[in-house]
Amino acid sequence: MRLFEPLAVNGLVLPNRVVLTAMVTRLSGEDGHVNDAILDRYVRFARGEAGLIVVEATAVHAARSGPLLRLGDDAFLPGHRRLVDAVHGAGPSKVALQIIHFLKIARSGWRQTIAMLDEAELAAIVDGYAAAAVRAQAAGYDAVELHMAHAYTLASCLSRLNPRRDRYGGRSLEGRLRLPTEVVLAVRRAVGDGYPVGVRFDAEECIKGGYGLAESRYIALRLAQAGSDYVSLSAGGKFEDALKKPGEPLYPYTGYSGDRTMPAAQYPDATNAYLAEGIKAFLLAHGWATPVVASGKIPTPAIASALLERGQADLIGLARALLADPDWPRKARLGRQDDIVRCVYGNVCKALDENFRQVRCVLWPKHALHAPDAPPEGAAPPTWPANAHLSAALRPNGQVALAWPAAAAEHGVYGYELLRAVGDGPLRRLTSSSTTRHADELALAGCRYRYAVRAYDLAGQRSAPLGEALVDVPADYALPPGAGLALDLAVEGRVGYEA
Repeated sequence: MRLFEPLAVNGLVLPNRVVLTAMVTRLSGEDGHVNDAILDRYVRFARGEAGLIVVEATAVHAARSGPLLRLGDDAFLPGHRRLVDAVHGAGPSKVALQIIHFLKIARSGWRQTIAMLDEAELAAIVDGYAAAAVRAQAAGYDAVELHMAHAYTLASCLSRLNPRRDRYGGRSLEGRLRLPTEVVLAVRRAVGDGYPVGVRFDAEECIKGGYGLAESRYIALRLAQAGSDYVSLSAGGKFEDALKKPGEPLYPYTGYSGDRTMPAAQYPDATNAYLAEGIKAFLLAHGWATPVVASGKIPTPAIASALLERGQADLIGLARALLADPDWPRKARLGRQDDIVRCVYGNVCKALDENFRQVRCVLWPKHALHAPDAPPEGAAPPTWPANAHLSAALRPNGQVALAWPAAAAEHGVYGYELLRAVGDGPLRRLTSSSTTRHADELALAGCRYRYAVRAYDLAGQRSAPLGEALVDVPADYALPPGAGLALDLAVEGRVGYEA
């Protein structure tokens, strides 16, 4: 499986093609230092064997910046060294630090824009990135990643909505690229040619008037030319379409563009893969083999492998999938794909971040601060109580209400996986649940559905299926013969990928 072929990035050999993309945890205190909770979160990821772990966005600012890691001063170095040593000691993963600069924002709704900064302030941003990159290198990180995505400073420069009218302005792509290019060049000079430097940026802004693949191809090319050793692709996450809440600062992931950053269950698997494919092809056509990281709802090793085999990307970026199960890479390597605890893409984790709460996964055991550790090898899978059965009842609004008894396991039941079949078709995964009930909202009139449920333990081992419950959804209007049974909307959301 190509997913487990090593990849060299400027001399850094990644043991596999899985990248934990940086995601906010809100575990840091206001002081910006690495604490035990941060360290434990990343050690848990490292035990799962991701090829590259990118530690959450860390501010290059000297000033306080809320519950966010910081590296704007040497005082922060000891904590980062401790984090790097702990990650290296926990598994084969390499570890990079993502560094970020962001503009000011107030609860009143006011926000600073890129047009408000003079050229001296822009120069200070360049210096801040270079200094933070040197500190990341001194802390022992295997690489540094420059944050240029979403709603933040460098992304605001790249945006087609950049309002500046000087040489850093939005009237030309060259003007919009100027500050990001200066940052990459300054970081490269500061850390030397042999230290890996990556960039994460939006391959599409996903807002009215924003740029798309036609321009992001050129952005990727310039970043590679300037010295970036890989490009990690995101999408959206902009202030321009964020939902406004009175008395709260704008959160840039509440509009459609935020959906595209973290595609939810209703979006197809590998939602943003076409962006990685387009940029990869463009770089190769211009003589650059710079590795490309694809991300955006890539739930299974099979889908990840398909992206690599088709040449659409070189690395697979996962965030929510690894939050749900940090052992995703290790299980895939061992051929235990069926034991992976699958993210439901319900974005409870995103909602926690939006409400300034510590980011956890809804599938974790209640009150757990991190994903649970897997029990020892050889533990028995979960079992059902005697005479257990799955009940399914059609509600008047068309939903199918499912309920089942609690299963038992030696080291605890982690959750439940729902399976559904349409007509005489095969049972396929519908979703997962941390409780013993679920409402299927995508049942359609004129269809016959069969349901089953499997319990899984902390290692992801599945029980025997409990079921099958049968439900006929009547139609109160006439459908052509057989039309209803041809519909199967809820399963996987795949578009050209196998689960």
